Amino acid sequence: MRHTSTDFSRNDAKMTAFEDCASQRPLTDRGRDEARAVASHLKRLGIPIDRVYASPFCRTVETAMLAFGKAEKTSEARGGPVKSDDPKRYDGLRKLLSTPPAQGRNNAVSSHGNPFYALFGAPYLAEGEIAVLRPGGTAGFALAGRIKLEDWPALN
Repeated sequence: MRHTSTDFSRNDAKMTAFEDCASQRPLTDRGRDEARAVASHLKRLGIPIDRVYASPFCRTVETAMLAFGKAEKTSEARGGPVKSDDPKRYDGLRKLLSTPPAQGRNNAVSSHGNPFYALFGAPYLAEGEIAVLRPGGTAGFALAGRIKLEDWPALN
């Protein structure tokens, strides 16, 4: 899942640490409402969630907490901790995505647009959009579909 709606008038350029939320691009009130709506739809549909991995940025952790009720901060969820130009940058994320969840449950990742793009190509996930993966494929996982925020009400 890409974090929900953020305030693009702010950026992360002056961030000194992941805990430094005041210097990061934050969720908006709308983004918080969107994450809560995802939580409501997950509950309505009876989708069981096991582990929730979150990029350590404040907006991704907050999205995870509001949508899934928990978050395990990990740099692997965003691609790292290696440099952005390192070809192994997303190896940790690939490992997370190829690790099966507990029987009858689903794992979730709250992250950003770039990791999805790096693994699956264009188009980027929109804010709040979820990529649904299934086991299999050459990487150990494959893209099964995408759920945009406006898609949830029609799902049964």
